[in-house]
Amino acid sequence: MTLALFDLDNTLLKGDSDHAFGEFLCQKNVVDSEHFKRANDQFYLDYQRGTLDISAYIKFALSPLTTLSAAKRFALQAEFMTDIVEPMILTKGVELLNKHRREGHTIVIITATNRFVTGPIARRLGVSHLIATEPEVIDGRYTGKHTGTPCFQEGKISCLNLWLSEHNESLADSYFYSDSANDLPLLKLVTYPVAVDPCPRLSEYAQKHAMPIISLR
Repeated sequence: MTLALFDLDNTLLKGDSDHAFGEFLCQKNVVDSEHFKRANDQFYLDYQRGTLDISAYIKFALSPLTTLSAAKRFALQAEFMTDIVEPMILTKGVELLNKHRREGHTIVIITATNRFVTGPIARRLGVSHLIATEPEVIDGRYTGKHTGTPCFQEGKISCLNLWLSEHNESLADSYFYSDSANDLPLLKLVTYPVAVDPCPRLSEYAQKHAMPIISLR
């Protein structure tokens, strides 16, 4: 089966859901807004530069979940989806997903953003296969740690290889759509890499290597 792999943030979404969730927590006074916003912005800048310490960021991003009850987490998750994520969904992104569905391809969202944030987004987009950074949950409580390999840069390949093995799939005739130079390791592996509204570093690479560039904005 042909795979159509999609990055999520700034690819299918007009914005970054991970960074946006941090801003949302600040707006809701779930965190120390001044300190958290400053750190959230710095981590996002590091991500854009390709210098992100992914382990430090995951610990930071998951830390608010450790103090919340399940009811509060679900309420915030639902509100975030309605108020923040829904306006970020790109119509052309949905159309591209539907194009691959019509062609009988298996669609997979593969993202560095943790599953707590991205699980509801994948469901909203009708995508049943999600590869994401996995938060550790013990007895129903988030520990602030992650399990397995963070789904970031080369780690995306490790996470994808595990998924391929579990689902008896391969990268033959595969597509991957992404906006970020952080995804170059995986973009270089698939049959049909596509840069979507690419960041400057990915745009430069795509132009040098004749990688297709599209816009979903």
